[in-house]
Amino acid sequence: MATKNKKLEIFTFDQIKDEFIGEIGTDRRTQYEQELQLEIMGEMIRKVRLERNLTQEELGKLVGVQRAQISKLENNTTNVTMETILKVFGALKAKVNFNVELMNNKIQIAR
Repeated sequence: MATKNKKLEIFTFDQIKDEFIGEIGTDRRTQYEQELQLEIMGEMIRKVRLERNLTQEELGKLVGVQRAQISKLENNTTNVTMETILKVFGALKAKVNFNVELMNNKIQIAR
């Protein structure tokens, strides 16, 4: 039985995202990246909360929100304000760093 040598083509994750989600800068890719970042943040909230041995209800009381709001944050099922994010991480005694990246140098002001 003869075997054929087949060369496998290898793609980077970025190439796959470009092909199936869209290239960087497209609306669809931007939305994907933002949703991914929010999901990661929710996982971080859950991880730190569990490390601090807090229930969702206990964290909610520290922040001044209901348990359901903490659940929604952890599961990325709600829009959240920066104020709430800062309160949650503050209650968890966790440092928060935000990175702002400018995509281009032009700023246009409507007149």
